[in-house]
Amino acid sequence: MNAPDPTDGPGHAPDAHHRRLASSTRAVALGRPPRDPGAPVNVPVTFTSTFVADGPVDYARVSNPTWEALEEVLGSLEGGRALTFASGLAAISAVVSLVPVGGVVVAPRHAYNGTTAQLAERAAAGLLTVRTVQAEDTTGIVEACDGADLLLLESPTNPMMELTDVRGVLRGLGQRYGDARPVVACDNTFATPVAQQPLGWGADVVMHSATKYLAGHSDTLLGALVTAPGRADLAERLHTHRSLHGAVPGPMEAWLVLRGVRTLHVRLERASATAELLVNRLLDHPVVEAVRYPGFGAMVSIEVAGGPEAAERVAAATRLWTHSTSLGGVESQIERRRRHPLEVDSVPESLLRLSVGVEDPEDLWADLEQALEAAPR
Repeated sequence: MNAPDPTDGPGHAPDAHHRRLASSTRAVALGRPPRDPGAPVNVPVTFTSTFVADGPVDYARVSNPTWEALEEVLGSLEGGRALTFASGLAAISAVVSLVPVGGVVVAPRHAYNGTTAQLAERAAAGLLTVRTVQAEDTTGIVEACDGADLLLLESPTNPMMELTDVRGVLRGLGQRYGDARPVVACDNTFATPVAQQPLGWGADVVMHSATKYLAGHSDTLLGALVTAPGRADLAERLHTHRSLHGAVPGPMEAWLVLRGVRTLHVRLERASATAELLVNRLLDHPVVEAVRYPGFGAMVSIEVAGGPEAAERVAAATRLWTHSTSLGGVESQIERRRRHPLEVDSVPESLLRLSVGVEDPEDLWADLEQALEAAPR
């Protein structure tokens, strides 16, 4: 198999002209075909399993033109080289594969439960050791990285909405360990590159469940990793893992995510403004015991009075909000996270995670308010 040159091609920083453009403009302008007369404006979906010999790629498990267009856009938005995967968990698995057998992973206590479950499974098999830290404890995170191979960060955390001072952690790691610090991978699914770009602060890898905000329409599964410009070694290893383990996205899925990214900024701007409005009203609601909101974005968690039964009644009573898992779509979603067995037991039983969509804010509030009446006061 001929692998693409990891220092060139899609997924890398665009030319000088594009680098001067705002990220919202690059999300629309990049990943397009050449502007030849009569050419299509959008890249086609390339359905093929193989390619004619003697070209840059000979088999579709190595690369695909539709992936490459998406990777060009994501790489530009995050400031590195992007690789797309079959799902967010496939991307996380690729990152964890960087840890040698018997190695140490430092991870936040609260994180996406697919991440925590995957680490727990590997730890139970004796493949690695997990050191758990509090997401908001900068000093504790740095100290826990003594001898570690990988530091996983997630900010805000899912579903507790805790914030990590990613820049502070990276500064502390550099001061304490220098070049001996662990690989640092940051899950940027909740924040998106609209709110933060951890590679610019010194992280080595950014992870995404592109299923969520990047795709934005709850219609596809896809994951992505973006490696820092100075980490071609990691890019090569992750590309090899993707190819050898078959963790590749379908071309149709890549095309759907690329289409979704075009509207990422406007969707998130609308949803974030609505989330802030809802938070201000939820803070004063007599049924709501706690509101968890990081101060940006469109993800909110609340704890309601009456325990898990009351929380389930609230979620079931909504008519506009969709009672379902996942997040980041144009439709607003609500769910009690502890209904999932993989969720860690320190997440409150009555916690409801809200993914705010782009519907009319007053309609969303009216529906949520009437649903809260289903919970005992």
